[in-house]
Amino acid sequence: MSFSAQKTKAQGMHFSQYYNAPLLLNPANTALMSENDYRIGVNYRNQWAAVPVPYRTFSAYADLQALRNRNQTNWLGVGLSFWNDKAGDGNLSLSRAEISIAYHIQMGQNAMISAGASAANVQRTVDYSKLTFDKQWDGFHFDPSKASGEQGNIARTSLFDIGAGINLAYFPNENTYLKIGVGMAHLTQPKESFYGQENRLGMRPTVNIDLLVRLSTAVTLNPSIYYTRQKDASELLYGTLFDVSLSGSHQTASALILGAFHRWNEAIVGVGGLQYGQVKLISSYDFTISSLSTTNKGRGAFELSIIYTGLYNQNSGMRRTLNCPRF
Repeated sequence: MSFSAQKTKAQGMHFSQYYNAPLLLNPANTALMSENDYRIGVNYRNQWAAVPVPYRTFSAYADLQALRNRNQTNWLGVGLSFWNDKAGDGNLSLSRAEISIAYHIQMGQNAMISAGASAANVQRTVDYSKLTFDKQWDGFHFDPSKASGEQGNIARTSLFDIGAGINLAYFPNENTYLKIGVGMAHLTQPKESFYGQENRLGMRPTVNIDLLVRLSTAVTLNPSIYYTRQKDASELLYGTLFDVSLSGSHQTASALILGAFHRWNEAIVGVGGLQYGQVKLISSYDFTISSLSTTNKGRGAFELSIIYTGLYNQNSGMRRTLNCPRF
């Protein structure tokens, strides 16, 4: 992130655990759940703590199913999410409140298509009182008591943002599940500027491929890949998770979650977590391998995700699930 009196630049919100931020990844993921009716999750990311301008990103979301058809094969998903990202000495902050909807239609016994859309109110702020400017330089040092030339201490700008996406899932048997998703953020290319300039957000396409394979009664392999691009910036992240069942019934089942991912030309990501019953906790760490590693000593980012899923009626024996390992 860099800052000057004329413009700001900041990375878009992202998580190495993209698979645990479903509504940020694609609005078509809203309430895309086979074995549960609702989901509540939080994500936290602390990036580049070893350099002067660290990023701290937080999100909280909830989504639920509604209007299931008589055969329980089609349903509407509704979601609400909140995101906050803060960085730098001037507390350059982004706050985003978003609502998303999706509809999921099962096609035969082995496929499902999902389409979704989202609408968000976004606000950016920066605290000028914590920054120094050219007018405060007296030739020898910066004097914060001098007028900076900026109007007020807190600058704000807001925008309205729209996104959309689609998923296609294929589950030929109870041991295999494949999902291919395509999304597009910033469809209206809203203007984002503290100074009324024509700085418009570029449309950001995303592609995600997710595969689940049950290798045995105890082990499930979950490789995936994620790619996104916005103007001249891009991100490619790929790797796999392993779920190893430990013990328990459906209500108290526990599993060990391990994994490794690679962000192209940037970082190696190690993943570890646990699932107990309806609660999943996963942590990860980005080990920087790019040229930045000499500055941040390889310390990239720490992430933590907590997800809780549930049913409206825990005692219901009528719930119909799809023919796949889980998703």
